[in-house]
Amino acid sequence: MRTSCLNSCSCCHALRYGVSPENIILYGQSIGTVPTVDLASRYECAAVILHSPLMSGLRVAFPDTRKTYCFDAFPSIDKISKVTSPMLVIHGPEDDAIDFSHGLAMYERCPRAVEPLWVEGAGHNDIELYAQYLERLKQFISHELPNS
Repeated sequence: MRTSCLNSCSCCHALRYGVSPENIILYGQSIGTVPTVDLASRYECAAVILHSPLMSGLRVAFPDTRKTYCFDAFPSIDKISKVTSPMLVIHGPEDDAIDFSHGLAMYERCPRAVEPLWVEGAGHNDIELYAQYLERLKQFISHELPNS
């Protein structure tokens, strides 16, 4: 989480000091999707990529949780509807760390979500090993973004 937060601070710094939002693509993986969604809900950028995202910390620990409680430190599911940038969700249906339902819910609730990548057979830490991962990233960045 520390690295993700530091990356988020770097992104905030870039947004504040002259890097045009249309030149920033936010990418978060797993717990790193938390600060990514937070930033994307407050700042517009070229795009957002969520790789194995979680709806909330509490929902990972207690899968039957259906609402957000005030003590849930990572309520990404409540922020995703405020993301105005194009967003790609990538998730493996065999993920044993963050259930696939999290990626699906984040995709369904984002107003600017593009066609997601559900990597059949992939788990939590091996999506990058599948050829369609890089193919989908290239397609998204090269052809689906407004300034591509």
